[in-house]
Amino acid sequence: MIDLAFWGRCSTEDRQEPEASRAWQLRRAKALVEPQGGRIVAEYFDIDESRSIPPQRRPEASRLLASLGDAGRGFDAVVVGEPQRAFYGNQFGLTIPLFEHYKVPLWVPEVGGPIDPANEAHELIMSMFGGISKGERNRIKMRVRTAMSAQAQIEGRFLGGRPPYGYRLADLGPHPNPAKAADGKRLHGLVIDPEPAEVVRRIFREYIAGYGIGAIAEGLTKEGISSPSAYDPARNRHRNGIAWSKFAIRAILLNPRYTGYQVWNKQRTDEVLLDVQDVALGHTAKMRWNHKDTWIWSERPAHEPIIPMDTFQRAQGLMAGRARAAAPHKPHRARHDYVLRGCMYCGVCHRRMEGHWTNKAPYYRCRFPQEYAIANKLDHPRNVCLREDAVLPHLDRWLAEVFAPTRIEHTIEALAAAAGEGRRERGRDDEARRQVAECDRKLQRYKDALDAGADPLVVTEWIKQTQAERHAALAKLDQIGGQTTNTREQIAHMIRRLGDMVAVLTDAEPEKKSDLYRGLGLRAEFDPETKKVRAEVTLDPAPSRTSHWDSVGVRGGT
Repeated sequence: MIDLAFWGRCSTEDRQEPEASRAWQLRRAKALVEPQGGRIVAEYFDIDESRSIPPQRRPEASRLLASLGDAGRGFDAVVVGEPQRAFYGNQFGLTIPLFEHYKVPLWVPEVGGPIDPANEAHELIMSMFGGISKGERNRIKMRVRTAMSAQAQIEGRFLGGRPPYGYRLADLGPHPNPAKAADGKRLHGLVIDPEPAEVVRRIFREYIAGYGIGAIAEGLTKEGISSPSAYDPARNRHRNGIAWSKFAIRAILLNPRYTGYQVWNKQRTDEVLLDVQDVALGHTAKMRWNHKDTWIWSERPAHEPIIPMDTFQRAQGLMAGRARAAAPHKPHRARHDYVLRGCMYCGVCHRRMEGHWTNKAPYYRCRFPQEYAIANKLDHPRNVCLREDAVLPHLDRWLAEVFAPTRIEHTIEALAAAAGEGRRERGRDDEARRQVAECDRKLQRYKDALDAGADPLVVTEWIKQTQAERHAALAKLDQIGGQTTNTREQIAHMIRRLGDMVAVLTDAEPEKKSDLYRGLGLRAEFDPETKKVRAEVTLDPAPSRTSHWDSVGVRGGT
């Protein structure tokens, strides 16, 4: 009897239910191994992971590859349900050497059993499937982009995303595709939201009258008018919404959709190498702006305009005229090291403080315009400054105490207790996931009922109710965050390894010191009133579960 691990994947482009996708891949794997005396004893199945991501960067696939070197892994071979889902492009050639090194056979249905590394035909077949997988993904991208371009230009269809400030989404009826309509999908479009729409008109009026972008932002903030992220926080959870920014004003002035036309393809997603020194790590997605000549405009107005076209064009002309000419290139300033970069926060507004080099020394500062402070009812100094060398000696001394050999067990116990809290959170996470999976199964049954001739009106009501339950479960998942925690053994190993590094903190180079602070999950918050810094160390990924904290008095000014 041969014990095997099943390896599968369900990508974001896959329209199948994850459970259904896993089931048919697993069934295909069993059909290969069971007649030959094999049985599947472990599963590694990635969900919502694109095939273009190398196996080393997929959660379950990377866990499988890491287990190959473990003598107690519990399986003797690995089987994939479909090679196109496991390998993309040249990923097979970069991954199979690991299986060879640890002498773990890789079974594939297309070769009828385990791959023979010495068999050129096997290698050719697997390379071909990698090419097929890449070509399939490229064809999908091309078809989708072409269809979206036509829908935007000819139909003026809203293609998703956040509505521009001044508009809101409205239901325009059933989806024109009968299958999607039967699934409960609806068309949406932009309609004017009266209150913010008037703010948009004011911004264009003031800009054309000669006001600068900064003056417009300060005026709106001073009058207590909600910024876009404050007006609709549910759709702007990535922003704090404390005040109007110059960037928000500029984005509104440059947005052509206020003229009533649908505009698409303003941005594109480029895939760039994650590390040019290690191409095996694959690519990462980068959003970049397209040139205005490549934007797709609808042939006719698609929604009610907030401003007329001539007003928009006049604003664009003024903006182009006010743009500064490119300045001659100046030599780059010397690079300064900020040991606490990304770790130091302001105790008044809780924003991250920026590095600032003054008098040949590194400082951290938080600049907060007075209008923003008044609008947000904050008694915030215009500048909060803290010198780096006023913090580091106290911080290093505290870390040395926390990770001292005599306190290692105490630190481990504190983190293990935090991990227990994380496991309770994960229990709620698992329940929410089960609810989502159950809703997906119900939706599939309802679609089957429609295909079988059930009453569409009745089934549509069922679908709406189930989709509402699914959205509620997804919202709960989003709230919980699905964070993972470390076991006590992992925590102990991590702390002992970091403890050796903390012992040499005083003499460490700034860059290595900064990396260690980030590895410890350090967060330091400076209170300018009490002149104290409160420091926290968090080894668990969830930000709410910290292991230790302390506060020290420092010199500093505001």
